Amino acid sequence: MADPSQAWWQQIATTIASEFSDVPDAGEATRIVVRLMVAGILGGLLGWEREHAGKAAGIRTHMLVAMGAALFVLVAQQVGIGPADNSRVIQGIVAGVGFLGAGTILKGDGDGESQVRGLTTAAGIWLTAAIGVAAGLGREMTAVLSTVLALAVLWAIPMLHDATQGRSQRGGKEKDKAKVD
Repeated sequence: MADPSQAWWQQIATTIASEFSDVPDAGEATRIVVRLMVAGILGGLLGWEREHAGKAAGIRTHMLVAMGAALFVLVAQQVGIGPADNSRVIQGIVAGVGFLGAGTILKGDGDGESQVRGLTTAAGIWLTAAIGVAAGLGREMTAVLSTVLALAVLWAIPMLHDATQGRSQRGGKEKDKAKVD
């Protein structure tokens, strides 16, 4: 006759093994790791740009947002949720990240004028979540292309703005010199 405590421990071991059975094979494990890593790396790139620009939401925040969004849609796919129901998961992500982004927006008075700050950071967090969703759904190339375009916007637009501001300021100084001469 078997020892009752041995049967009890066997039941515990079987239960623990079944709790970790959501990854049936190496292919599925690889898929999960790749999708979460892609989300984290791409989110980290956007976060690095924000941190480099001196913004509060930096690398870790963006990585966590991207990986969290990817995980939500990835787990939904694993349990068999279809595209129509997965759209509700995505809606929840969009709404939740909207609240997170709202927390980065500050309104204050600077020199007597009302100023709103943090809109670009909020939009970046929102886009980071979308990139995470794309990676989590297995649309890694869409996520990569979106990140490249986002980085182009975050880097190129300020440079373009500075270049045009420099011209307009130089043009104004030349006009002032013309008036003095």
